[in-house]
Amino acid sequence: MTESLFYVDPYSRSCEATVTGVHEHGIRLDRTVFYPMGGGQPGDAGVICAEDGREVRIGDTRKGERPGEIWHVPADGLTTLNVGDRVRAMIDWERRHRHMRMHTCLHLLCAVVPAGVTGGSIHTGYGRLDFDLPDRLLDRDEITEKLNRLIEEAHRVLPRWITDEEIDARPELVKTMSVQPPRGLGRVRLLDIPGVDLQACGGTHVANTAEIGPVAVTKVEKKSTHNRRVVVSFVR
Repeated sequence: MTESLFYVDPYSRSCEATVTGVHEHGIRLDRTVFYPMGGGQPGDAGVICAEDGREVRIGDTRKGERPGEIWHVPADGLTTLNVGDRVRAMIDWERRHRHMRMHTCLHLLCAVVPAGVTGGSIHTGYGRLDFDLPDRLLDRDEITEKLNRLIEEAHRVLPRWITDEEIDARPELVKTMSVQPPRGLGRVRLLDIPGVDLQACGGTHVANTAEIGPVAVTKVEKKSTHNRRVVVSFVR
């Protein structure tokens, strides 16, 4: 329904597009650089501008009910755009880039804490993962040291795709215990940090771990009998 340009190049900040739908869900385009909320990563914000100067500020981006459908949600709930309008879609790059940095950092956290993931979320200044660790204590300083070492080692970050059948044959590639990668499009996206972490993931990420910058584990807490929550924040 919508060409997902953020998968082709997550560093693209804008694109030309045509409005293909205007609905209570928001605005649908034929192509977009806006990432829709998913996998713990927030939907992008930004602005969509028509050729005649009409402008709609976008506060969120969401997936539709049908595979590949993406809706851009106006910040004030209103839009002046119409089907057929030619527009330019521009994301809030600083916000997105911080999401990319933190999302990549959480993949490193999965390598440092090798356990099933029961939940997680990403924000502009911090992120967190919940791990299934009923009988293990986690050391905040040790995790911080290991994360920053992996960041400084400047590992490449490589997205790639495999088929639905391949992911079904390799369940170890799905580290989230409660959420499965979407099926139905015939392929599933992986994020590969060679020698460090490989798992199914549909988010946007930086190209090299060095781009994440220094981080610190700010909290490790017991959330339940099984769940241990680790919160990571940017140092700057």
